[in-house]
Amino acid sequence: MPWWPSTTSVKEQKEKATDWTEPLNKPDWSHYTDPRNLIPVVLLTTTCIGSYAFYRSYLRRIPQASFIQANFWRRRSLLGKVTRVGDGDNFHLFHTPGGRLAGWGWLPWRRVPIKAPELKGKTVQIRLAGIDAPEMAHFGRPEQPGGKEALDWLTKYLLGKRVRAYVYRKDQYDRAVASVYVWKWLIRRDVGLQMLRKGLATVYEAKSGAEFGAVEKKYRSVEEWAKRKRKGIWAGKRENFESPRDYKTRHGEK
Repeated sequence: MPWWPSTTSVKEQKEKATDWTEPLNKPDWSHYTDPRNLIPVVLLTTTCIGSYAFYRSYLRRIPQASFIQANFWRRRSLLGKVTRVGDGDNFHLFHTPGGRLAGWGWLPWRRVPIKAPELKGKTVQIRLAGIDAPEMAHFGRPEQPGGKEALDWLTKYLLGKRVRAYVYRKDQYDRAVASVYVWKWLIRRDVGLQMLRKGLATVYEAKSGAEFGAVEKKYRSVEEWAKRKRKGIWAGKRENFESPRDYKTRHGEK
């Protein structure tokens, strides 16, 4: 220790002294406003909010048509696997958002159930837009000619396949009315259009509520072609033909 007195002035010593008039726990706000601390917090918060919004919009699984929100109709599509075909113009879809990129089909926790009990309440029932297939026997009504052929064809064409459904609205049976596409031989096929071409269905006719997307003109053109070629349900005599719409009207269905 030097023996000479400190050269620090009395004023400097006072400035270094503790100011006992200030509170001991006074917050240091500069810590929170420092860009080195503020920027990472903002980035982390933004990332978390954005990730959650992305999940809700694109990766959240929709179990049934009743869970589809209003802003989803006519704007979005459902990608999924067909687990059951119920009739000639409707089937059940297990929604797999994100498809294979999200792990569906190869990650252990991203498997589509195959047993009926596991699928109960977990599939979206899809009604093909723009077409009407002959009716199967149900509710005490007989099968309409061509009903089984339409069901068998749609089952073979879609069951177990991955499809994309562009949904328009929910119908009175809690089904999502949609245009459906499936890949066949590296070609993207419109399922409803294929059924019309083979004479397995008619263009959907109703006083109101018919949905076609943007393909009504094409559907009607293909139906006329099937009539001329006498495909499927058009093979018999015209005077004996009863459309699915007329059949349902005759049996009291709206």
